[in-house]
Amino acid sequence: MENGKRAQWGSNFGFIMAAAGSAVGLGNLWKFPYLAGKNGGGVFVLVYLLIVLFIGFTIMLGEMAIGRSTQLSSYNAYQRISKKWAFVGGIGVIAGFVILSFYSVVGGWVLNYLYQTVIGGIPADTAAYFGSFISDPVAPIFWNMLFMAATALIVFKGIGGGIEKACKFMMPALFVILIIISIRAITLPGAAAGIAFYLTPDISKLTAGTVVAALGQVFFSLSLGMGCIITYGSYLGKEETLEKNSIIVPVLDTVVALLAGFAILPAVFAFGFEPGAGPGLMFITLPQVFDKMPFGWVFGILFFILVLFAALTSSISLLEVTVAYMQDHHKWGRTKAVVILSSFMFLIGIPASLSMGIWSGIMIFGYNIFDFLVFISDILLPLGGILMCIFIGYVWGIDKAVAEITNGGKIPFKLKAFWTIMIKYVAPIAVIIVFLNALGILKF
Repeated sequence: MENGKRAQWGSNFGFIMAAAGSAVGLGNLWKFPYLAGKNGGGVFVLVYLLIVLFIGFTIMLGEMAIGRSTQLSSYNAYQRISKKWAFVGGIGVIAGFVILSFYSVVGGWVLNYLYQTVIGGIPADTAAYFGSFISDPVAPIFWNMLFMAATALIVFKGIGGGIEKACKFMMPALFVILIIISIRAITLPGAAAGIAFYLTPDISKLTAGTVVAALGQVFFSLSLGMGCIITYGSYLGKEETLEKNSIIVPVLDTVVALLAGFAILPAVFAFGFEPGAGPGLMFITLPQVFDKMPFGWVFGILFFILVLFAALTSSISLLEVTVAYMQDHHKWGRTKAVVILSSFMFLIGIPASLSMGIWSGIMIFGYNIFDFLVFISDILLPLGGILMCIFIGYVWGIDKAVAEITNGGKIPFKLKAFWTIMIKYVAPIAVIIVFLNALGILKF
């Protein structure tokens, strides 16, 4: 609510940039290239594209329809349609709160790396520096505070003056920087091996684990199941074409992920590093790559600006999910909601950060505090996605969902038959696999 009225996006372009920004995050720039490197390169990319086409589009359209139909945040949207199902929206609100509590810690790492690169570069022993930094009891918390403050400031300014304006700048800038870095990477001597690995599907490397990894990455990358798309969709006008938007946003998200692969994997191959290097790929391997690259200092700065923009566009959507809930359900003002919620998330981020160092011995069900928060989010997101599919298919009903998508028949819905089958039968099964894998019941 802004000035007593439900806020709306200033333009459909603004919505697309914000929704794509919510989807585009650290997972695109680090996890996608890492998973591609770990799961056979080209064959993983092929499977990923197919899953985006079938599952990503389906769930995103469903969440947009719920949000725009009710013009309410995640919890209140479900409550408006069926009070018994309000808890599904609550799952999204809790997920957004939990995720930003640890996501902002990593956002702080990115800010620090950008600063260190600007002032002269990361020390040569990048592994030692990374380990020393994240285990420090003070420095990561300071950078986390700055990242959370930047997130809060943008959300504080509202939908049009804050989130939309920021995303309309950061998302195009992100694409430009990513293209520049990709061109530099693929023109490096020795990069051809990385390009071939990335683009050539080797079917012999296709396994059940590859499919599940791609399925999980699509689901988490598109910000599904956490209330972001429902909340952003609630600020859409009835004249907007949801079907088209539900195609454009996943396409933009996928383009960023693919470009990230071109920006990272050829360079990693060119300098003889391991493409499946895991979480250290961004903070340990890539600084070494930039150090060896001609004009690497410039490209290092550009890269971490890129990562910062990706992190911020996701963090503001996560904070907005919880802020919108407090506005709609508890009638809080935006200022009160932003200040209190961001402060609590920052406070939870402190033990998450300390669990990398002096509190590393504190374990919860075998996880340190940071990893436990990650585990909770890994459970909540697919659970919310499964229940959303069931809700649309069997509670709200396909006819009412289609009426919203078509704005009462005024807007054509070319993929109606396809979407109906996917939302009722295929998507729930696919997301159940992600859920069971996160629980460790299915292991691939």
